[in-house]
Amino acid sequence: MPTGTRSPEPSHPTPEVAEIVTAFERHLRLERDLSPHTIRAYVSDVTALVDHLKAANPGQTATGNDPMPEAGSWLAALDIAALRHWLAAQHAEGLSRATLARRTACARTFTMFCHRQGWLPTDPGLLLVGAKAQKTLPAVLDQPQAQAALTPPEDPTPKSLRDHAILELLYATGIRVSELCALDVDDVDRDRHVIRVLGKGRKERSVPFGLPSLRALDAWCINARPLWTTPQSGAALFLGVRGGRIDPGTVRRIVHARLRQVDGAPDLSPHGLRHTAATHLLEGGADLRSVQELLGHASLNTTQIYTHVSIDRLRTAYRQAHPRA
Repeated sequence: MPTGTRSPEPSHPTPEVAEIVTAFERHLRLERDLSPHTIRAYVSDVTALVDHLKAANPGQTATGNDPMPEAGSWLAALDIAALRHWLAAQHAEGLSRATLARRTACARTFTMFCHRQGWLPTDPGLLLVGAKAQKTLPAVLDQPQAQAALTPPEDPTPKSLRDHAILELLYATGIRVSELCALDVDDVDRDRHVIRVLGKGRKERSVPFGLPSLRALDAWCINARPLWTTPQSGAALFLGVRGGRIDPGTVRRIVHARLRQVDGAPDLSPHGLRHTAATHLLEGGADLRSVQELLGHASLNTTQIYTHVSIDRLRTAYRQAHPRA
């Protein structure tokens, strides 16, 4: 492994590796308030970084039955050269730019945390610069395809009424699948036609929906939800067939199954319906700031990708329709 100038010894004694990873996970959950998905990814990334340092420094492995090396030994090897070598090795393995960007961000967060705890005398992550993840244009439904996907069920069973209400709400609001699954009955304001959503970073926002969604929600809540309610249902808006709160995997299966029935429609996830909602809002004349607020994006840069989607669709239509395109 490339060697750099080693920093002086840390100012505080270092705990064992497992204790450091546990403390880092607790920091992400309680102080950073990151989503469970991001926390799992960051803990996995830090574990991969430790494994890399162990492999690159075989003389620092543990003895006996303990599979982990002394924490101080691998922390001493954690400098900017080691971080760059770790990322370069993953790039050589063909990892995507998005994964590399996430692991770069994780490394910065981890070294900052260790420095603040006194386990690293300096923060090598401050010198780490990684390539930004490429923002590819997402696939979306066109408006006729969206209308076809939202056709009310001919056979109004509890499952079909639930699935239709889920599709209507995902498309009408552009909320994330995790946000939809977390909705309670009281989060729906029928009079104002808004839902209360708890998004990333536990930030609450109100998102409007239209009459088709209201009708679909009423059909589910009045005619179907009571048939599936159990003591485990609580206040959950959408339920599984056993009465518990619906899970994201079930919602994904619902979306995939419905879109397979629409001629010419791309195979999208619930996030694809979020992309579709944002694109159709901008095509209909909504301003970027309003779409940012509706989607719960922290940065306007995240929302701007949908302007590229709209322009790309406009360019395609122009080339197909204009005689001098």
